[in-house]
Formats: sequence, structure tokens, C-alpha cells
Amino acid sequence: MKRFASEALDESYAVGSPASKRSRLGDSTERSLSPDADGRDAADADTPKADEEDDDADNNIPGTIRQAAPTEGYDDLYLDTIDRTVLDFDFEKLCSVTLSNINVYACLVCGKYYQGRGPKSHAYFHALDEDHHVFINMRTQKVFVLPEGYEVQNKTLDDIKYISDPRYTKREVMDLDRVKRTAWTYGGHKEYTPGFVGMNNIKENDYLNVVIQALSHVPPLRNYFLLEDFSSRSELVQRTSTLFRKIWNPRAFKAHVSPHELLQEIALQSNKRFTLTTQSDPVDFISWFLNNLHLGLGGSKTRPGSSVIQHIFQGKLRVESQAITARADVGDRLRFEEAAEVKVDVVRFLLLTLDLPAAPLFQDELEKNIIPQVPLTTVLNKYNGVTAQEHRAQRKRYRLLHPLPPYLIFHVKRFSQNKFVSERNPTIVTFEPRNLDMSPYVEPDPSVSPPGEPIWYDLVANVVHEAVRMRNDVTETSEEKRMWKVQVRDRAAEQWVVCQDLFVERVQSELLFAGETYLQIWERRKTPGKGKGKA
Repeated sequence: MKRFASEALDESYAVGSPASKRSRLGDSTERSLSPDADGRDAADADTPKADEEDDDADNNIPGTIRQAAPTEGYDDLYLDTIDRTVLDFDFEKLCSVTLSNINVYACLVCGKYYQGRGPKSHAYFHALDEDHHVFINMRTQKVFVLPEGYEVQNKTLDDIKYISDPRYTKREVMDLDRVKRTAWTYGGHKEYTPGFVGMNNIKENDYLNVVIQALSHVPPLRNYFLLEDFSSRSELVQRTSTLFRKIWNPRAFKAHVSPHELLQEIALQSNKRFTLTTQSDPVDFISWFLNNLHLGLGGSKTRPGSSVIQHIFQGKLRVESQAITARADVGDRLRFEEAAEVKVDVVRFLLLTLDLPAAPLFQDELEKNIIPQVPLTTVLNKYNGVTAQEHRAQRKRYRLLHPLPPYLIFHVKRFSQNKFVSERNPTIVTFEPRNLDMSPYVEPDPSVSPPGEPIWYDLVANVVHEAVRMRNDVTETSEEKRMWKVQVRDRAAEQWVVCQDLFVERVQSELLFAGETYLQIWERRKTPGKGKGKA
């Protein structure tokens, strides 16, 4: 029985758990009629009040041992059996027997999850069968000894409660970007920097890792998820907050985190559009993720600025469009015609797409591949209000409008799909990580800023694409595999860090543009004038 249950748990890690899905989205009638492992209604057990009451309703069963408090002089009994090296609270909180996420306890001796702690629960029988006696409730963070059933009040367990659900004070959050600090894993085995830790690539979820790492270094978004209480918000918001808090944990037992719990919820909410077994596009994911966070935080689909997501990333764009006619001469450049009607729309955006010039088709005289380069300011000319673009039989011009958002997200469009194959443009985009002036691409507005005054932006995160040739032994051919890494700025140390799954290392700012930039986040400088130096 136990063997089959554990195999079912392993299979549930690959996709959204059916039991987890039923407990949140299932029929309310089905839930009310299905008792949990402790004999109580599942619908009642899912509430915090039921977690606090736990399984006291079954304490009067004859032949069971239940204590309200430890025996005098034995309040630290069994605490020496706790094994902190096996504790990993990053995985989804599902009972290893029933696969239910209701009223789950973690065994602090072996690290496995079990439902309930009453005399008929799986945790109770685990304590009797395996001689493991210390359990923590994953919702309330209360620690109990089984089968006796009393709560443990001991300060030595505070470190376990903290890594299970890290919490921060406002002062601690304010110091994240000011004070340079390092921390050590459990037992002092490895040194790490909070906020710059590896993220486990379970199979093909590196596309999610780079987006989460980048967003967790956007200060207002990070601070919001570290400090606010999201107990009444959606499960997606709660799990995002938990992962952010674990990334910045200064007292972690290990120098990496796993996004498994968040990934399971994302797979469920996206109908398996984004999973841990199939690689997706980071731009597709960040668009879906930000919009669903916006809705999960109570944001409106019609009212702008109704959540912190839109306050941070949303801006306005003027789009001028004109139908393309056949009157243009051969070889004439794409431009707007004076006599034709011009349609003007104002749209809102969360990210801006930048188009690369076409890559050269031929090699140079030395028969070597040419890797072209283009400055970031050149591809940004798409938004200067003069350069015309062709889109679906229309000419279009784009111009940014005041006020610009505090943070800009750029998507460098590298991949295109035709009827036969997907093509990649390897053009290198050169840029400086500081002092990007956005004023040439913004419609002048004297009420906001004087004409000609620069609008400075500094780089926060840079997602880079890597193409790796993988040999297929079956077909005896090589295939190109996409890999992703992200470069983020360590504000406290004034350095740059590159994160690629579990690998974290420092990188020089002069080498940031050397890769194939795909996604960037830029921060608007609060004070005018250029920075003192390069980060």
C-alpha cells in the first residue's frame, strides 16, 4: 500500500496533482461528503480554524495515548531525532499516502508529508510504525509529538519554522539593497548570498527560473511579496510570495530553492500550458504570469493601475496606423502618405517588443560566420514616432507617452516561425547597463518634464539565450537546444551575478551584452543626472 502511494506521489510531481486540483477547484458537494484521514469533513479541514483544532475530536478513542502537555521534565523528548539535513519544504504539500493537500504535517525525522495527526491519521500510524515522533503543521507552523499528541514549545525549533515560512520585518527588507551580507547553509557547509541562490531545474523549467529570478530583483515587487499578507488572495499569489521569501532567506538550510510548489499551481491555472516537463518561451510565460498575478491581487481587466503589477510595469503607447496602398514606387521606403487617413489609438503595455534587423545570409571572405551587432538605442527607434513598421497590410508608427512606468520590460524578438522551420536571429544587442536615455522615444509633455531633459533608466535584469548543439544518437544528427540564464544586479555589492539553474557566479558588467539578450528589465532612476559609475 505504501509503495504504491509513494509511486503515485512521484508521478504527481510531473503534472498538476489531481488531488490538489480537486481540493481547490472540485465540486463542493463532493468535498463535503468525503471525510479526510481524520474522520472530519474535508471542507472543514481546509480552514485555518480546523487546522488549529487539528484532530482533537478523535482524542477520546479508547486505547489511544493523547496528552495535552509533555510529561514534566520530558519537554524535549524526541527532539534529538530531528534530521535537518533531510528537510525540504519546497515541494508541494501533499500527503505521501492520500495525495491530499488538506491539513498536512511534515515528519521532522524523515521529511515526508502526512495528512492529519489524530489517532486515525496517517501521521499517527507513521509515528507508531517508524518510531518517528516529531511533526510540524505546514499551515500553522505548530510542532507536535505523536502519538502523544501534545504541542512542543521549544526555541530550538524556530529555525525549522523559519525556513518553512520565512517572514521579514520592514527594516530587514529596507536593508536588502543597502547592506552587503553573506550567509551559510546548515552546518556551515556552503556560503551564499541571500537573493542570489540557485534554482532547481526539475526537468525543462529553466524558462520559469530566469523569469522568477528577474522579477524577484525588482525592488517594489519583491518588497510587496515579502511584507504583505496574502492569506486571502489566490493560491498563485500565495505561492509566488512564498518562493520570493525563500529566495531571500538569510537562514536557509541549503544554497538553492526549488520552484516545484509554484510550478504545480502554474500548470493547474494555465491548463498545462506551462509545465516543468516541457520548455516554454520566457516571454510567453512572463506575459501570462504578470497578468494572472494582476488578477490574483484583485486587479481589474478594465481599470488601469488597479494592482501593484500595473503600477510597476504598465505604460501607455500611441499607435498610428494607415492602410498600405499600391501607389508606392518600387524601391521606395515604407512611409506614411500625407493624403491617406491615419488612425490613432492609445494602448497600454506591460512589455515592449524590439525588432532586430535581418541577419546576413552570407559568410565573409574568410568563410567565417558573421555575428552582427546592433546598439540597443537603434532597435528602440521603433518607438520614436517617425520610423514606420509594416504589420498586416498596415503602416504603423509607435510613440511612448508620459508617464513612463517605473520599470520597463524589453523583449528582443529573436525567433520567427515560417511554414517550414523556426528561425533564430543571432544578432548581438550592445548596451550599457546604466544611463539609458528614453527621452527620444517619448512624446514631449512640458507638464511632466522639460523638453530635452533625459529620462534615465538602469538595467536590473538581463535574460540571455544560449543555443547548444545536442547530438541525437538515434537519428545520428545534432539538434539545437535552447537554454536560458539571467544576469541580475547585486545592488549592495555593486556587482553583477549570473544565475543558470543551480549555478551562480559573478560576471563583469562589460560582458553583459556578449550573449543573445532576449528579455530585459530596466529601472527608472529616481534622481536626475547620470550615475557615478557602472554597476
